[in-house]
Amino acid sequence: MPKNSKVVKRELDDEVIESVKDLLSNEDSADDAFKKSELIVDVQEEKDTDVEEGSEVEDERPAWNSKLQYILAQVGFSVGLGNVWRFPYLCQKNGGGAYLLPYLILLLVIGIPLFFLELSVGQRIRRGSIGVWNYISPKLGGIGFASCVVCFFVALYYNVIIGWSLFYFSQSFQQPLPWDQCPLVKNASHTFVEPECEKSSATTYYWYREALNISSSISESGGLNWKMTVCLLAAWVVVCLAMIKGIQSSGKIMYFSSLFPYVVLICFLIRALLLNGSIDGIRHMFTPELEIMLEPKVWREAAAQVFFALGLGFGGVIAFSSYNKRDNNCHFDAVLVSFINFFTSILATLVVFAVLGFKANVINEKCIAENLEMIIKLVKTGNISQDIIPHHINFSAVAAEDYHLVYDIIQKVKEEEFPALHLNSCQIEDELNKAVQGTGLAFIAFTEAMTHFPASPFWSVMFFLMLVNLGLGSMFGTIEGIITPIVDTFKVRKEILTVICCLLAFCIGLMFVQRSGNYFVTMFDDYSATLPLLIVVILENIAVSFVYGIDKFMEDLKDMLGFAPNRYYYYMWKYISPLMLLSLLIASIVNMGLSPPGYNAWIEDKASEEFLSYPTWGMVVCISLMVLAILPVPIVFIIRRCNLIDDSSGNLASVTYKRGRVLKEPMNLEGDDASLIHGKISSEMSSPNFGKNIYRKQSGSPTLDTAPNGRYGIGYLMADMPDMPESDL
Repeated sequence: MPKNSKVVKRELDDEVIESVKDLLSNEDSADDAFKKSELIVDVQEEKDTDVEEGSEVEDERPAWNSKLQYILAQVGFSVGLGNVWRFPYLCQKNGGGAYLLPYLILLLVIGIPLFFLELSVGQRIRRGSIGVWNYISPKLGGIGFASCVVCFFVALYYNVIIGWSLFYFSQSFQQPLPWDQCPLVKNASHTFVEPECEKSSATTYYWYREALNISSSISESGGLNWKMTVCLLAAWVVVCLAMIKGIQSSGKIMYFSSLFPYVVLICFLIRALLLNGSIDGIRHMFTPELEIMLEPKVWREAAAQVFFALGLGFGGVIAFSSYNKRDNNCHFDAVLVSFINFFTSILATLVVFAVLGFKANVINEKCIAENLEMIIKLVKTGNISQDIIPHHINFSAVAAEDYHLVYDIIQKVKEEEFPALHLNSCQIEDELNKAVQGTGLAFIAFTEAMTHFPASPFWSVMFFLMLVNLGLGSMFGTIEGIITPIVDTFKVRKEILTVICCLLAFCIGLMFVQRSGNYFVTMFDDYSATLPLLIVVILENIAVSFVYGIDKFMEDLKDMLGFAPNRYYYYMWKYISPLMLLSLLIASIVNMGLSPPGYNAWIEDKASEEFLSYPTWGMVVCISLMVLAILPVPIVFIIRRCNLIDDSSGNLASVTYKRGRVLKEPMNLEGDDASLIHGKISSEMSSPNFGKNIYRKQSGSPTLDTAPNGRYGIGYLMADMPDMPESDL
């Protein structure tokens, strides 16, 4: 039966509608696929994911929970024990307040530019020190390995100092403090003071005999000190537990370990300012001696302090910044952390000399009391006439000014006989001029001062807990400088590597808890880090400025930060910093050559320190430490130069986005110098045929393309999309 015209028309209309629906559904399908892929990529951008070498599946890189956590981590790493016991000593030794000027100048010339450089490369490439320098120039990849070796050497003895602090912390819960008085020795007939303590002081005796039980030379091992062995084990357990999850575990601890020292320093400063003599100490500290400032040695020591205070070359700065978002303003971070470090050093200096001023005042009062007794005896015996003593002076209560007046009168009257009287001038400046640093400041001078504090156990607990936290903050950065590069490069489990690293370090570290262990700490401190770190940072500067190219690096910074850094950094990185670093290296080598290699040994019979030279095997160890630390640089260079390993096995350089997944495209970095983050041109990559390439921006992507849009010119290339003519859309 023939269809009437209305039915035919209806069927034709239905077919047209179905055709339109099919077309629309196809369009929706393609559009959904595109949107889905775009959405997944955007999510990856937010998460700041990265490519894992040797894997086809994207591995999400950990990230800091907040900017504050990251800043605290960098501050905790850079602000360490050196700020408390090294900077005040250098300030006193090198002209007081005049020392601050060369330090500040060198902070601007060396410190901030190089700190900014390390933050930049870590944040841009998002790898540890090995991956970063291998990425910029494979032939200089040994720089990263050298950083790891130096970090390991420093971690070995640095945690020993934390162990010492833990020991003193555990002994501080006593009243009176155990180092307050010299111990008494009993024999069959009578009781007497320990001779070694009587010849030195209670705090000195406690440090060398009770805490370290030190031997008389580095050649006398004396066996393990079990108390320090337990403390060293406890220190490594704390570090291991804090670092086992990387920044996810250590980052949370930073809130306490980085902030607590500031609370203690401020409390100490307020308390010390309320004590007699504290102002004398601060005045002595900041009285400028401008003539000393012109000496080359002052500038060399200021440059070295700037260099080590910021933790340059260790790899910890690079490791921490590698967990940042790529558009983070690392220039602001570099300036902020550097000045926090500087002002922390000044705060610590105020605290140290306020406390030492109080200690000097106490010692000066004892000196005046003892010498007044001698003067009274001399007056009674007729050696000194009563008539020369001013009538207003009452010997029962003599102020320091009155004593100095009497002393000067006696010195003038008894000009020839005066030396035989054995009187002391008791000047507070003489006590303040006794420069101490390092363990001598923390475990002897400062502990002695705290014994005179009211409620001394409380202040002792606070002080040594502060030292533990300062040490842990630096240790976290040091261990991160080892763990992150190895995990990034060799793809091992972070938890397993952390445990193995801490266990190995503890076993090797047993050499530092022998009775002669303190001498090995001195050896490692003098030779394992100074020259190797200088060479590492010089090579870092050369790699960026001359091998990679300072102009390209400045362009990369502009892309990453969204603004062009000041041209000041261009000239610093290219000209000034390399020259300053080379000068510092030469000066350090000359100083090391002129200074006889040796250590200060504690001689029990004399109850004093005596300088001893290292034995032959000790010199071999010193040289080996420096050679081993820098050896990876030439080894990796030779391997790369001679093509002893295959360098085309795929790397971070090139990736393709496929439905939200990141796929590796093997590529040899050797001949590619286009940018820090290399990438293939669009003709070499698979591309969907949407009439023309569709580009989307992603600041976190490690590929660069020639796309006309986007902040970094990055193209998202969607693989496996159905090929469609433009008309189908």
